[in-house]
Amino acid sequence: MSNDKGLQDAHVKIGSKQTMRMVELGRAEEVYVAEDADPRLTSKIIALCNQRNVKVTLVDTMTNLGKACGIEVGAAMAAIVRQ
Repeated sequence: MSNDKGLQDAHVKIGSKQTMRMVELGRAEEVYVAEDADPRLTSKIIALCNQRNVKVTLVDTMTNLGKACGIEVGAAMAAIVRQ
């Protein structure tokens, strides 16, 4: 990922439930989705982001997304939240 520091510095919600909620509430600026995450989860969030005009950025692995968010475990998705 090109902006690892940006994700750690931004206000981020990590995980599928929190990410989905932020998009539904209209608070997500951008959503990061791990390409190796469960397609049943990722297809739903990508479709919702497309409906709500939220930018989606794909990340190669859950491990890399987790590291970019500053956590030690993998993450399927994360949302940058508007302040």
